[in-house]
Amino acid sequence: MKSLVLLLCFAQLWGCQSVPHGTGLGFREVACDDPEVDRIALMAVDYLNQHLFHGFKHILNQIDKVKVMSRRPFGEVYELEVDTLETTCHVLDPTPLANCSVRQVAEHAVEGDCDFHVLKQDGQFSVLHSKCHSTPDSAEDVRKICPICPLLALLNDTNVVHAVNAAMDAFNAQNNGTYFKLVEISRAQNVPLPISTLVEFVVAATDCTAQEVTDPAKCNLLAEKQYGFCKASVAQKLGGEEVSVACTIFPKQPQPDSVVEAAFAPAPAGPPSSLVVGPMMVAVPPAHQTHHDLRHAFSPVASVESASGEVVGPPKVVQPSTVGAASPAVQLCPGRVRHFEI
Repeated sequence: MKSLVLLLCFAQLWGCQSVPHGTGLGFREVACDDPEVDRIALMAVDYLNQHLFHGFKHILNQIDKVKVMSRRPFGEVYELEVDTLETTCHVLDPTPLANCSVRQVAEHAVEGDCDFHVLKQDGQFSVLHSKCHSTPDSAEDVRKICPICPLLALLNDTNVVHAVNAAMDAFNAQNNGTYFKLVEISRAQNVPLPISTLVEFVVAATDCTAQEVTDPAKCNLLAEKQYGFCKASVAQKLGGEEVSVACTIFPKQPQPDSVVEAAFAPAPAGPPSSLVVGPMMVAVPPAHQTHHDLRHAFSPVASVESASGEVVGPPKVVQPSTVGAASPAVQLCPGRVRHFEI
């Protein structure tokens, strides 16, 4: 009997020592599709989109894991792993996320993987830590469902940069008002038949008039920034190339000094020029990348939570949105797939 009592005491002592450090009472597991978890995940994805300055908005696709930690002296920290999907709305597009279409597999979808630590305290939600990366679907998977669908191309590919420059020239030539400059090459695809290049890019209005500009380098962006998003195709024809371009110009918006935007030089064969947009200039698109990776959304010091669980700096307080409201809770993880898996 004494041996049994000693064994139970040792077991209890071992259990107490096994509780994770810095978590107060330890952690509890909840369902990935719990309505509270769903709201917090949606808020975290909103937080991600607020920190994106390049590429496209992302939308919640699935909650993979969730763990709730008690935080001293008050509140709880939700640790979530979520999957996102790229939408067709650029991050500068004011269209609400709920109205943005998810880019489908046949369009060469891009998936995001994110880790978030979200503090819930006094009914407020604060992102303490965030880390993301994104990966395009494989060419093999795209080909399985659509053998002739266009595949993603490198953003700094010579044909891609040439296509963007040709589209920019065509857009400004048919524009009787403001002269626009290139800000970002957002997406590019090679089409096998007919041989052509599809490009999506961002432009910005300048203080020059399109029909009167003689030296684009002397044209400056407006103090109240006005951006546009363009889609274009450049097809190879027997008599040369055929350029088609359409742009949507967004309303003017004040731009905070912290925003760092990329500007891209024209194709090597074109006239030399450069563009300063904001506090720094980037001369070429990201090398050997087919998309703007989410890992650039947050700096390496994105976490503001110390190992002890205490907040080091004031976290950004945000409220959950109502995009994609939760369905009835499922008592398992991972949670439901809202769109599709890739």
